[in-house]
Amino acid sequence: MSRIALGLSYDGAPWQGWQTQPHRRTVQDTLEQALATFVGQPVPTVCAGRTDTGVHAVQQVVHLDAPVERSLQAWIRGVNAHLPSSIAVRWSAQVPDTFHARFSARSRAYVYLLIEDAVCPPAWVGKAGWTFRPLDLDAMREGAKHLVGEHDYSSFRSSQCQAASPVRTMTSLEITRRGRFFVFTLRANAFLHHMVRNIIGALVYVGQGRHPPEWIAQLIVERDRRRAAPTFSPDGLYLTAVGYPDVPELPCTDSSDEVQLAL
Repeated sequence: MSRIALGLSYDGAPWQGWQTQPHRRTVQDTLEQALATFVGQPVPTVCAGRTDTGVHAVQQVVHLDAPVERSLQAWIRGVNAHLPSSIAVRWSAQVPDTFHARFSARSRAYVYLLIEDAVCPPAWVGKAGWTFRPLDLDAMREGAKHLVGEHDYSSFRSSQCQAASPVRTMTSLEITRRGRFFVFTLRANAFLHHMVRNIIGALVYVGQGRHPPEWIAQLIVERDRRRAAPTFSPDGLYLTAVGYPDVPELPCTDSSDEVQLAL
């Protein structure tokens, strides 16, 4: 039995997140149904990061133990033939039996797209977050500096988060502006449940002038979710990279630029 890794892209808008649910309207349920049809028997999968309802992926990674022999190209075209247009397998690779899509990962990257406009353009509904209030780019960048490094991110953690520790290492948090779009690019060793969306919510508060940039540092010290901003919309969130530096078999790339090219 071979262990196969698949690289997935999906539009999260039609789906109730990644993780399997009884109603089966999730990316995992839909992928596993396609795999079962392709190979003729159930095939469980494990993903690198369980995205929430409405969250998109450009570079999700999953692994499975193949019960049948198929070419790597067949794992792409054969599975895609049974998937809806909102989900696609982009690449496949045979990996060591010790590979684990979640626990072998050493880094993750997300991009959040945010539109500043009086009215949210209909073409971007479900694809980008939206604010009608003007944002101060420099203030948000100052606030973001406090989030980089190793910190206890309890103020940015969902109450449903099951992680054993709230400590994570954020290697970079970049904010750029392209016309009416703000592009937030976050890279870390791992993220807590709702961590990115809670960070975006806090930075938007800073950008709107509700709090000074130093408020972000205060939230880190306080370690109290109740003191922070509300969780921001999932619409503009994209999983763009999962890093496996110890697994050369994987054709993983950082697809953060790919999201920005859509602007």
